[in-house]
Amino acid sequence: MLDLWLRTPEVVRWWGKPEEQARLLEEDLNEPGMTMRIVSFHGRPFAYAQHYGVHTWPHPHFECLPQGSRAIDAFIGEPDMVGQGHGSAFLRLLAERLIDEGAPLVAIDPHIHNFRARRANEKAGFRNQCEVMTGEGPAMLMIYQRETTVAPG
Repeated sequence: MLDLWLRTPEVVRWWGKPEEQARLLEEDLNEPGMTMRIVSFHGRPFAYAQHYGVHTWPHPHFECLPQGSRAIDAFIGEPDMVGQGHGSAFLRLLAERLIDEGAPLVAIDPHIHNFRARRANEKAGFRNQCEVMTGEGPAMLMIYQRETTVAPG
């Protein structure tokens, strides 16, 4: 299923060569620092998401984030599920779960020109921080933090 998803035009556009990505995902299966998930809606698998500690792998644009922060990489593999609000819904649920489990914040870094992903992330509650350069090119560092309300004095 992941091999098929990695070959869809939208995933290839932003993730790159399917063979390379499949190899990387397979390598991560035995990596204890990487949590990999298939996302389903009403029992239908439609997306892939992975998360990891931002300081587990050296990404310079994550260096300033607090210890315990998590990063998410994700894509929707079923083309008919794109643009339906499913991406923002599962990203919000995942970010909330990671914060419930102790992460002070959650980061995501879509390519600067991946406007669809950036809009979905914004709808999920991620906020633009700054443009960064990654190994895959320019990206927008986006942060999810739980809103805190202060009780009136």
